[in-house]
Amino acid sequence: MACCSLNFQVVSSSNPKPSTLSTSSLFGRRRCGINRSPSYSKSLVLASAKKQETLKIMISGAPASGKGTQCELITKKYGLVHIAAGDLLRAEIVAGTENGRRAKEYMEKGQLVPNEIVVMMVKDRLSQPDSDEKGWLLDGYPRSSSQATALKEFGFQPDIFILLEVPEEILVERVVGRRLDPVTGKIYHIKYSPPETEEIAARLTQRKAAFEHSSPKCRVSAFIVDGSASKEAVFAHIDRELTKLLEQKRGKLKSMAA
Repeated sequence: MACCSLNFQVVSSSNPKPSTLSTSSLFGRRRCGINRSPSYSKSLVLASAKKQETLKIMISGAPASGKGTQCELITKKYGLVHIAAGDLLRAEIVAGTENGRRAKEYMEKGQLVPNEIVVMMVKDRLSQPDSDEKGWLLDGYPRSSSQATALKEFGFQPDIFILLEVPEEILVERVVGRRLDPVTGKIYHIKYSPPETEEIAARLTQRKAAFEHSSPKCRVSAFIVDGSASKEAVFAHIDRELTKLLEQKRGKLKSMAA
């Protein structure tokens, strides 16, 4: 295993000049005791270069920040595996897995599912072959530094952390108009994204949403985006940053293989 201290950039859409953060304090430093020959190291680099470069992304934002929409757009453009902790939890319970059974016991008692159970669910999903081959988009998780640290200890660290920031008054307006289709699970907004038919409109229900939100205080690349803009403008900011990040990763692989 290669030993390294990764440097990530912190970039804001309103202030494109990046500043560099070292992950050595969060991800730690380890000294390797195995020396490899130059030919062995180069063969590893060449093997890595043949594999299509992928992205590993974490995204966070308050309810009604537009996170779900951006996840759809990012996943479609970059072909990533979209992973949401809430969806994983429900799927594990339905499948009757060990983690699902443990989580269900807490939920039936009206208790929060412990961090260690959710972390294991996320870890298992990130370990699947498709996540490794396509890259991943971790939606709304981790939510705390302890969760981020737990994922780091399993070897999962993102290339970039996207944070959607929206003023509270705009969040309130968005939430008030949000509606849920209980049949399809699709989210509508009576003003910005109305239902396609009267039949759908008749069955919509209003969602309850809390505005309490926290982002993990961990040293990864944080790209702060003004989520109050249109979905197209928000995605344009994100898309430019992800494209640049991919080009940087590919450039490093080419220079190492040269």
